[in-house]
Amino acid sequence: MNCGIAQSLEIFGDWWSLLIIRDAFFGARRFADFQKNLGISTNILTSRLEHLVEHEVLERVDAGTHGERHEYRLTDKGRDLLVVLTAMRDWSERWVYDKGEEPLIVRDRRTGKRIPHLRLLDAEGHEVGPRDLVSEPGPGATAATRRRFAASSGQRAKGSKTISSGGAARTTSESSRKSPR
Repeated sequence: MNCGIAQSLEIFGDWWSLLIIRDAFFGARRFADFQKNLGISTNILTSRLEHLVEHEVLERVDAGTHGERHEYRLTDKGRDLLVVLTAMRDWSERWVYDKGEEPLIVRDRRTGKRIPHLRLLDAEGHEVGPRDLVSEPGPGATAATRRRFAASSGQRAKGSKTISSGGAARTTSESSRKSPR
């Protein structure tokens, strides 16, 4: 599929892979650490670790004598997933757990202050929402993707709602959400 989200999910989108990556951020390095922390079967863990190494999210590093012991460490590519995991944790704090029931709180090591929830900002630093954005085919778009977005832009031009500016736009589903924390 000609989609960055779909291609990302192909690499790390299953339940176990994301939990392995999460535990690597928490300091797990060895096979036994991942298995103990996650309660995952040996064959599934082996498969997921190989997949993450193949896609350069983790690297397998010799940590013993004669190549008998290995550790798995996040690569730069893997460390870039911190924002993805943080967004997922933020989402769960808003939609899954009630205030005061969060299973994990992340603080800045330097200040001890809680990390604020992620926000999507424009180039000037103003918060933006879904109605402030427009998607268009990029340089790697296939002909099918270009056709799909050409049809969408034609529908937007026929009188759909004006895109708001300044980050004040709200989606119609917001009234059914839990109140912001």
